[in-house]
Amino acid sequence: MKRGILYLLLIGVTVSLSSCSDKKRSPSIVFMPDMYYPVAYDPYTEADFEYWPERNGEKSNVPLFGEHHQMTALWPVEGSVARTDEQMILPWELKNTLEDYNKSKAITVSPLDPANRKKDLERGEKLYGQTCAVCHGAEGDGQGSIVQSKAYSGVPTYAEREITLGSVYHVIMYGKNAMGSYAPQLTPVDRWRVAEYVINLRAKNSLNAAAPAPGAETPATTATAETTTDNTNQQ
Repeated sequence: MKRGILYLLLIGVTVSLSSCSDKKRSPSIVFMPDMYYPVAYDPYTEADFEYWPERNGEKSNVPLFGEHHQMTALWPVEGSVARTDEQMILPWELKNTLEDYNKSKAITVSPLDPANRKKDLERGEKLYGQTCAVCHGAEGDGQGSIVQSKAYSGVPTYAEREITLGSVYHVIMYGKNAMGSYAPQLTPVDRWRVAEYVINLRAKNSLNAAAPAPGAETPATTATAETTTDNTNQQ
């Protein structure tokens, strides 16, 4: 019994010593290579086995990649919600800072195609009613259904704010004060559409506010009436 244990110890020591060597050896067969060499495909690259040294240059054996010329960029699955639009818009470069918010006020022209302005305003009105009117009101007067229900207050009117097309887009993108970001709900193109509608709504409200009420006399009319009365009295 003791002799058997001794033999086992000698064998173990021999194996341990033989495994210690400065000679470089090729690794043995890997049971699950993807566990040792994880796949991290980059978009728009060819799907191959470059991450696995022993199979460098070998094409991927994933059938889905094989059906698409070994490209990792695949068509979206059926039912996916598109995040792009018919009009491609460059990314918004301004950051979520007060300095960049002030910079956004200098932007007064949207990148949308002017030829589609009517359709863009119609869609902007629709999206405004779905995402903005509940607080800002259908007329931009800050009297949305949430405010009227007394659940929330302090929503400003567009008329009392110094806003531009760029600053409206910036606020939609990042949010401001109690308003959160609506970037997840609106694509970049739709943000510009809503911004254009807000500025259009603000201009329309300002024009209506400047117009005299029905039946009201303008200062010029009043002055003319007073002059006519004085002349009549003198005669």
